[in-house]
Amino acid sequence: MTSTRIVAGSLAAVALTCLVFTITPSLDLRVASIFALGNDQFVGQTPLGNALRRLFYWTPFCLFAVMLALHAMRRFMRSKVWAPTGVGLIFMALSLAIGPGLLVNTLLKDHSHRPRPYQVTQFGGDQAFKPFYRFDGECRRNCSFVSGEGAEAFWTLAPAVLVPLPWRPIAIAAALVFGTATSLLRIAFGGHFLSDSILAGLSTWLVILACWWLVTRLFGVRPDGVV
Repeated sequence: MTSTRIVAGSLAAVALTCLVFTITPSLDLRVASIFALGNDQFVGQTPLGNALRRLFYWTPFCLFAVMLALHAMRRFMRSKVWAPTGVGLIFMALSLAIGPGLLVNTLLKDHSHRPRPYQVTQFGGDQAFKPFYRFDGECRRNCSFVSGEGAEAFWTLAPAVLVPLPWRPIAIAAALVFGTATSLLRIAFGGHFLSDSILAGLSTWLVILACWWLVTRLFGVRPDGVV
């Protein structure tokens, strides 16, 4: 999976995203304005939106638990149902811990200082808008850049790439739809800008690629069990 073409394409996508939002930082404000109601209120802030947010938040962790259960059933109960290998479980756990865990929620969100859309003056807040590359905002911790829930949602690509063919493309497509839906909901909540969401997904994907390469080198076998 970690072919030169995939890695190069992923890095190019990151570079292009950064270039677009550096040249036109107002794009973040224009997209956020679609969902803004004024006075720091956004269209996603409804009972239905809150219910969906809770569902989307827990889905990646439930998926990981299902993968653990499938592995246990196959190993200890001789189940014939497909299950990830032990190396696959290590790959999923490592990518979840490093990507959404360490990189996003520990390093970036607590040190980027970027105010969320509902906090900026353009939408009724009291803080100045900052482009994604400016780390001098007024937010102190758990800030807008990048999207933590978006990163967790796009992490579902990790279990998706373990699914055997011919179902793998379907699993990858489902993970991309889920990550996109979660990110759009967070934008609709006024919790994140578009650049926060796109870069959350791309950074998580790069971590997945790195973990695939690392686990393969350490154990001498691919996480999906293919020789």
